[in-house]
Amino acid sequence: MTPLVVGGAALGVDDVVAVARDGRPVELAEGVIDRLSRSRIVLDAVAASGQRIYGLNTGLGANLGTSVTGDAAAFQRQLIEGRSGGIGPPLSRDAVRAVMLARIAMLARGGSGITPLIVETLVAALNSGIYPVMPSLGSIGAGDLQLLTPVARMLIGEGEVEFRGEARPAGEAFAMAGLMPVKLNAKDGLSLVGASAVSVGCAALALADARAVFVRQQEAAALTFETIGANRSILDTRLQAARPAVGQEDAAAQLRALLARPDPPSPAAIQDPLSVRCLPSIHGALLHAIGAAEQAVVIELNAAADNPLVLAGDGCVLSTGNFHTAALSLAFETLGLSIAQAAAATAARFVQLTGSSRHGLPRYLSPIGGASAGFVPLQKTAAALLAAIRHAANPAMLDFLPVSEGVEDHAAQTPLAVAKCSGMLDHWRRLVALEFLAAAQAADLRGDRLGPTTGRLRDAVRLVAPPLGGDRPLGADVEALYAALSNGKWQA
Repeated sequence: MTPLVVGGAALGVDDVVAVARDGRPVELAEGVIDRLSRSRIVLDAVAASGQRIYGLNTGLGANLGTSVTGDAAAFQRQLIEGRSGGIGPPLSRDAVRAVMLARIAMLARGGSGITPLIVETLVAALNSGIYPVMPSLGSIGAGDLQLLTPVARMLIGEGEVEFRGEARPAGEAFAMAGLMPVKLNAKDGLSLVGASAVSVGCAALALADARAVFVRQQEAAALTFETIGANRSILDTRLQAARPAVGQEDAAAQLRALLARPDPPSPAAIQDPLSVRCLPSIHGALLHAIGAAEQAVVIELNAAADNPLVLAGDGCVLSTGNFHTAALSLAFETLGLSIAQAAAATAARFVQLTGSSRHGLPRYLSPIGGASAGFVPLQKTAAALLAAIRHAANPAMLDFLPVSEGVEDHAAQTPLAVAKCSGMLDHWRRLVALEFLAAAQAADLRGDRLGPTTGRLRDAVRLVAPPLGGDRPLGADVEALYAALSNGKWQA
């Protein structure tokens, strides 16, 4: 597999996915080592001049006023050990690979002053399949220091890692892979942990998943649209141009493509319920949020956001607040709200399909009628899923507590914002599965010919779940379709 070149052209979300999930190897771009070396020379020169440099010759946080002298390597080791306070379930292997790539990409920009060999060793560890066991809790979004300490400890040959499918001491794994632990020089420990690489790496994976669910959501909505004979005038290009909201025209164009057929049927009504009639607006807003989140991820992934920052071209070192990822947190809070409003419309369409006979469909989509429950019990399932999504959509980035004697009195809660958004996706995917099942059942009951794409979508549902004849446990069908939508086996 061709290596991903890091430190040259800007990386994107798909690059993170390729490394984290597909195992693509990484190599540093030509010139990165020279860039790192120049920054290191400037850092050492400025330190030798007597300038106070945060984390190099001063303590961190509340210890900012404490001078540090003596063995620089010992202090960097102390810095790492003292901030190894992360807890909670470990991050997945994919997430750890994404985090390692994110930190490599940021360091390759040259603003940290880190010893070049350390970055080379981090690349070698990633390519060798050595992954530190990383906790998931302990960052408030003002840099992910406590979550990143396992990366630093791994590089000095300490802590636990995963290697060749087993948990091992880092030193043992390095020896097996033919790698040597590194020695930390002045500021190297802070350079490894003083960034938001956990937030950025996990955000990239969450965004990739959100994009994938959105594609399925558009398909499910299109199948519902055709099944109920919705009025296609809402997709007219002139209407979208009259209100050129970001994302709306693209959402409408995608729906037109999904519904394209040479003989579109006449609409069943002049106007449909809002969850159908407003699809371009609902899904357009979500597309807009996805785009904004992607822009925020790409900026952070390719940023030199260390504190302090080495400006090699100017020969100086400055303290910064660039590690503060408020924009990324806001983008994922907004994305979560956008997912929630789209999921609410999904649930509403499901209730429309499975409730009354408003659209000329049998009550509860049951072909036998009478006391048959049909699909109506699943309305409670949809309501439960939507409640979980809405709960997770409540913003959390303002929920911070001043720490470190008031030195760190503001935070972005970026890891929490990303984790909340990521946690919504399984619930949202299950709601999409519900809509697919109901829309396919409605299409079978109506018996009308579907368009080319919507017909394939109905057939894809039927590869997983048969039509409902008499009452049966439909929860199993929902889970089977959810699995197909999740594992890449969806065959539409």
